[in-house]
Amino acid sequence: MRILAGDIGGTTTRLALFEGRGARLRKLAEAMFPSRDWPSLDGPVAAFLADAGTSCSRAGFGLAGPVQGRLVRITNLPWVVEADALAQRFGFEEVALVNDLEAAAWGIADVSGDEARVLQSGRQGAVGNAAVVAAGTGLGVAGMFWDGRRHHPFACEGGHAGFAPTGGVELALLRRLEAAHGRVSWERVVSGPGLVAIHDALVAGEGGSPAADEHGAGDAAAAIASAAAADPGGTAARAVRLFAGLYGAVAGDVALTMMASGGVWLGGGIAPKMLAVLEEGWFVDRFLAKGRMRPLLEAIPVRVVLKGDLALWGAARCAQRRRSGRA
Repeated sequence: MRILAGDIGGTTTRLALFEGRGARLRKLAEAMFPSRDWPSLDGPVAAFLADAGTSCSRAGFGLAGPVQGRLVRITNLPWVVEADALAQRFGFEEVALVNDLEAAAWGIADVSGDEARVLQSGRQGAVGNAAVVAAGTGLGVAGMFWDGRRHHPFACEGGHAGFAPTGGVELALLRRLEAAHGRVSWERVVSGPGLVAIHDALVAGEGGSPAADEHGAGDAAAAIASAAAADPGGTAARAVRLFAGLYGAVAGDVALTMMASGGVWLGGGIAPKMLAVLEEGWFVDRFLAKGRMRPLLEAIPVRVVLKGDLALWGAARCAQRRRSGRA
């Protein structure tokens, strides 16, 4: 069985061809397309299949937007993706559309030991619900319901829950963001733009320049991370450490909300790049700082996913499961 899988975002559309044999998957080919160069998903799909010289019986797409039945409107891209229209044009027997974080959750089953780094071991043999928390351009959250035999991924919008600051520095950050945006969600602080906001809040009282003014909006977060590595005692390093702590705080809230005794997985592009800082303890300290619930959090395994194509594997796995009627 040939499966077309896609990880569809506002910046990049990533497509891959998989071969499914029983419960196994094997990736055969992959390509990336600048999303904004195309008026719809049809163009990249047609180009990829033509280059691969093959057709596919199934397709699965993880998309950066809420799924409404068989239709998705991409949040940061003027695309409307309709499953039935794709099936009709390209001859797919079935098309699975899932939120991109739900696709990442589907991909967890294909993460090998060397594709993840443990931040907290948790209880040996831990089972139960699990969660994926992924900071990148935004903050995505997905759950994985445990039925006693296997996990069932599901989408949610936990990244848009309200930011819960602790202490004077975080309260000052909240007030600054409220002035700019009104309501402040976790995504405003635990994301690429969030790191920039944290940095700029720290330098505001020092007469420094906002990072985006110095480096451009697209490069500001990367510049802060580089400056932090170069000067561990500087403002950029303080911003990165605070970011790591806030990432831990929201991941702990998600773990409690999902009762994720089976584990919390950190996906997205930021965690692997910030691995050294996460391993210093800033993340775990705030993950555990839940008062009377601390013993519960201490038992939960926490891992950083290093597998860059997690959502692609997940989209393929979802399409494969739906074919077998096990989704």
